[in-house]
Amino acid sequence: MIILVFFLCHWFLSLFFQTFFLHRYASHKMFKMNKFWERVFYFCTFFFQGSSFLNPRAYAIMHRMHHAYSDTEKDPHSPHFIKDVFGLMLKTKDIYISYQRYKVEPELQFRDRYPTWSFVDHIGDHWVSRITFGVFYTIFYILFATHWWMFLLLPIHYLMGPIHGAIVNWCGHKYGYSNYDNDDHSKNTLPFDFLMMGELFQNNHHKRPNDANFAKRWFEFDPTYPVMRLLHWLKIIKLRKV
Repeated sequence: MIILVFFLCHWFLSLFFQTFFLHRYASHKMFKMNKFWERVFYFCTFFFQGSSFLNPRAYAIMHRMHHAYSDTEKDPHSPHFIKDVFGLMLKTKDIYISYQRYKVEPELQFRDRYPTWSFVDHIGDHWVSRITFGVFYTIFYILFATHWWMFLLLPIHYLMGPIHGAIVNWCGHKYGYSNYDNDDHSKNTLPFDFLMMGELFQNNHHKRPNDANFAKRWFEFDPTYPVMRLLHWLKIIKLRKV
């Protein structure tokens, strides 16, 4: 039981900071916050993504490209120009690294003020940090796993961030229903997105990319949005009006 609790905590905490900080804040600026809270959420993103930490600037540039070129050949991760989900992950990795590690300047339309913290960026991308997190996950499983099949979950821990991205970009542009005609293949995969905390409302999000609430119809529910409303009420963040 403790292994499943650990896995679910890692899954949803990593996912929350990916959708809240990397996607809704760094990429779309759906809300504002002061430098202190930006640093808090920046560090939490590093800590909970662990071995698969994604650089906010590189993530944001690539995501802005995804919206600008959605489901075209210039889209960094459209499932309609890639053979399988593994190919999608490899293509995404190559483009991500070009902006993160090699500091390639993006096209003019994607140049903006993105959150950066060189100290955390350096640690998060260093092989020592990634291996240390991986070793921690492995030792935890050695100590607490009670069945052999539990060890099959370990690779997901190692690659948690990219796996989340692959699920969203593959399923969210292939499977589900559409509320809007966005001139792309974006779909809403789940009406109650308990699996990806709202990220699978891709059709809604591509229609209104700056709206913090990804759910649009009465039966849809975006689990991340109430958390954002609470943080807004606590004056930790300030949601944009759209």
